[in-house]
Amino acid sequence: MKKKLLTAAVTGALFTFGSFYAGTGTILAGDNGPNGPNYNGNETIKNERLHSYEEMVSYLEKLDQRSEALQLEVYGESVKKRDLYLAKFGMNEDNPTILFLTQQHGNETLTTEGALEVIKYLSSNGKNVKEILENVNVLIAPRLNVDGAEGDVNFSLEDYVSGTHTRYNANEVDLNRDHVDRNQPETKALHENVLQKYQPDYMIDLHHQGTQTTLGDTGELVSGSILYPTNDEVDSVVREQSKKLGAVVYNAVQSKGYGLLSKYPGGSAQTISRNGLAAEYGISTLLLEMRGMADHYREDYVLGQKSNGYLIQQAVTAMKASLNALADGSIESADTSFWDTLPESNYDGE
Repeated sequence: MKKKLLTAAVTGALFTFGSFYAGTGTILAGDNGPNGPNYNGNETIKNERLHSYEEMVSYLEKLDQRSEALQLEVYGESVKKRDLYLAKFGMNEDNPTILFLTQQHGNETLTTEGALEVIKYLSSNGKNVKEILENVNVLIAPRLNVDGAEGDVNFSLEDYVSGTHTRYNANEVDLNRDHVDRNQPETKALHENVLQKYQPDYMIDLHHQGTQTTLGDTGELVSGSILYPTNDEVDSVVREQSKKLGAVVYNAVQSKGYGLLSKYPGGSAQTISRNGLAAEYGISTLLLEMRGMADHYREDYVLGQKSNGYLIQQAVTAMKASLNALADGSIESADTSFWDTLPESNYDGE
């Protein structure tokens, strides 16, 4: 049994990620790029800097109160009876609809921090925001696994590095393997009250992967990985649109000094949202995996907070690029040929 390396959180510390990186321009590769820094067993992990559930809800409610564009909806609840929130923008039936889903795994946290920044951005009155919302319907479901993210579960987290976040929901079920049976209240609510109700055309499912993921066998660490639906029952047109969405994200992230993406070597089972949602609903889905996790029982999966800024920015970049490409129609001309040569992820961890 591993000894927990962090036994207490610093109380009262609230960290606003937007101020951490806003206005700083491109962050160059290096100590804050895809090649570092790593968690090496003695770096402080400050997960209290992430939005807790209560802080996330408060943040969303404040934005909802001051924004006419944002509609905040509760679409279900978790095993532990926490409300699940959906941020909605637009809803013009003539426009394409995209869904951003974060934190199916409770220890994959920075995707939600990025989503909150995008919700804040779409709640503003900028010219670009107006153009997006005139042409795209946007759904953002931040933090599906609200119980796992709080560590409020029916099993021990003693073997975890910090003991604060877990992949699984309160019933110790992987929500991203529950998209066929839908036995868990979180996935059941997502399907019935979001996917079936709003029928999105596109979805980006944002996750995290281990810290030592490399670009093929080059040994070069990546900042993330992407993949389209690979299940055989997915319609070819749906898959092609997924590849185009991937091209938009790839080009946007690669243009940043910190961005380096590989092709995720994922499975083809329909229980995985990337595959199941594409096959069942005809949604063009894209998986975006980002480097490192907030907590895990494997130390080589955990990344300390020094890399948070650029990883949150990577999520924001991917989401904004997708919105702009849908708004101006440029997604239709996206070149998908890069998929043929994009190296698959390798993993150099333990």
